[in-house]
Amino acid sequence: MLCFVILKTHGISRRFTSLFMLNREALCYFSSSTQLQPVSSSSSSSSSSIVVPSQSMVQRVCSMVCESYHHNANMRVSPPRLHLGIDVDFLTHEQAVTIVASLASDAGSMVALSFFHWAIGYPKFRYFMRLYIVCAASLLGNRNSEKAHEVMQCMVKSFAEIGRLKEAVEMVIEMHNQGLVPNTRTLNWMIKVASEIGLVEYAELLFEEMCVRGVQPDSVSYRVMVVMYCKIDNVLEADRWLSAMLEWGFVVDNATFTLIISKFCEKGYATRAQWYFRRLVDMGLKPNLINFTSMIEGLCKRGSIKQAFELLEEMVAKGWKPNVYTHTSLIDGLCKKGWTEKAFRLFLKLVRSENHKPNVLTYTSMISGYCREEKLNRAEMLLSRMKEQGLVPNTNTYTALIDGHCKAGNFERAYDLMNLMSSEGFNPNVCTYNAIVDGLCKRGRVVEAYKMLEDGFHNGLKPDKVTYNILMSEHCRQANIRQALVLFNKMLKSGIQIDIHSYTTLIAVFCRESRMKESEMFFEEAVRIGLIPTNKTYTSMICGYCREGNLTLAVRFFHRMSDHGCVPDSITYGAIISGLCKQSKLDEARGLYDSMIEKGLTPCEVTRVTLAYEYCKVDDCLSAMIILERLEKKLWIRTANTLVRKLCSEKKVGMAALFFNKLLDMDVNVNRVILAAFMTACYESNNYALVSDVSARINKENRLDIKSTK
Repeated sequence: MLCFVILKTHGISRRFTSLFMLNREALCYFSSSTQLQPVSSSSSSSSSSIVVPSQSMVQRVCSMVCESYHHNANMRVSPPRLHLGIDVDFLTHEQAVTIVASLASDAGSMVALSFFHWAIGYPKFRYFMRLYIVCAASLLGNRNSEKAHEVMQCMVKSFAEIGRLKEAVEMVIEMHNQGLVPNTRTLNWMIKVASEIGLVEYAELLFEEMCVRGVQPDSVSYRVMVVMYCKIDNVLEADRWLSAMLEWGFVVDNATFTLIISKFCEKGYATRAQWYFRRLVDMGLKPNLINFTSMIEGLCKRGSIKQAFELLEEMVAKGWKPNVYTHTSLIDGLCKKGWTEKAFRLFLKLVRSENHKPNVLTYTSMISGYCREEKLNRAEMLLSRMKEQGLVPNTNTYTALIDGHCKAGNFERAYDLMNLMSSEGFNPNVCTYNAIVDGLCKRGRVVEAYKMLEDGFHNGLKPDKVTYNILMSEHCRQANIRQALVLFNKMLKSGIQIDIHSYTTLIAVFCRESRMKESEMFFEEAVRIGLIPTNKTYTSMICGYCREGNLTLAVRFFHRMSDHGCVPDSITYGAIISGLCKQSKLDEARGLYDSMIEKGLTPCEVTRVTLAYEYCKVDDCLSAMIILERLEKKLWIRTANTLVRKLCSEKKVGMAALFFNKLLDMDVNVNRVILAAFMTACYESNNYALVSDVSARINKENRLDIKSTK
């Protein structure tokens, strides 16, 4: 069975063919007999003196080990732990080696192992490689390869602690020549240790070595690689390894499953996480409460509330009762969607529950929801309520309230809350400062925002990517691109991981300034380093291309959106429809307009008026009417009013009359400004007949209304 290899072909096996000279000396002890040759003594490997281990000390320690081992075994202490009344400083390295070999020969493998584990509990012996080699060789002599592998695993773990992992791994591979064939478990252990200390490339090389040596990777092999990449936030590589794992029919455990779901959702791959959820369930994995809750949380963070509740129903159907964390995820998702009243009903359900009361996270989610809707009185009420319940608001709770007050311009209350949280022992963090700085910038108080940051820096604050993004956005808003780029480069030098929002901020400002070359450069750079463009990123690019008349590239980027899971919104459609209209490609624009209506998107007024007006320009009022007919009454009236006014300003009175009469059909009480504009246009074009007809119709409708009221 072939194994999955994704690395370059430069194998690790060539690196394992040579052995360190230091370790070759150890191999001279491999013998089936218990007699050991004289070896170099002392704790220093560089010592050249040759001594014979003290036989009296060796025999005495062997006797003590056997006595302690059998005593603990009789006391049913498992595993037996040795209690030797000797000072480890008086035991030399060579004596320890001799004791292990003697015990393995005379008392058996388990007694020898008990001394081995006792010895490596001390730094003096823990990093003495010869002890591991001789112990493993002695166990092999007893035909106990399983325990020999256990010793090798201990060696790998110990030497990794002092940065000598590769040396230990080479010795494990070299032991193949002594009869200890590397197995899946030991190689998995080496991969796991390498991944834990951050040697990602080396872990992959070890996986390749497993394949080169014909050792069958198992589910643990792949799981270690998946977990390693999840923990370093490299979701794309984790996805590759997980896909390969599933192809071989291996299923992850529930703990790994939870990690995968959490990481994929956190990095914006909720759809992929959901696919894996279904695939693994089909393969036989039985998701538990934590798995379901993680997936529900991921769906809520993505805004897929309906799917989250459907999964909740599935979870309940399988016998799992939602806990406070499940409900908190749903409440947080509802609040972020703007459905705070629905969230509050679910919140009250928790309040009335006997088993699952709302916790600090639940209250914080509700407070954040009300702050987003500027319902600050309710948010403050919940803060008081949670304190009455004995719950202590944390930094996130206060930050949510501070953010709400800053967005509403209530900076005095925001500063009071900041002082309150400090008095209660919660230091404002970078998120707290970001909330205030963002609010100040949006209110035009940039100088005060920078002063706030300076105070924070004085108190040990370190800006994060959000801080930089806020300041970059403000400079871009003022068209100060140079200063925005300075901040961007400062982020890079500070080692802060730049996200797609930083790139989108720069892309958007370059697009507004019609500097598409720079926009393209930043867009491609973001994709190259593994960032996923958002809807806003693509929409900025499309608007920029349409603005400079490059419709070909605009359409190309529009269709490219699906490559990164982006769905066009009404603004995206509006931009490309406007671009098509400018080039008189009305059929294509009409097709996109119909497509967005079918998808449930509401075109903005500019899009509606632009497309209808372009048809009017080519004397196709019928198509313009059909376009507007698909709108609800309120939007139709608003669009028709704007269109009539626009047509009147360009002296297209005949066309304006068609839409104005349609307006009268909808509602005789037309907008007075629109009526005045229409009448003025008729007089200026000497079209008095239209004025007379419209006046007569309005008077007639008004008389009918009066009669009906009587």
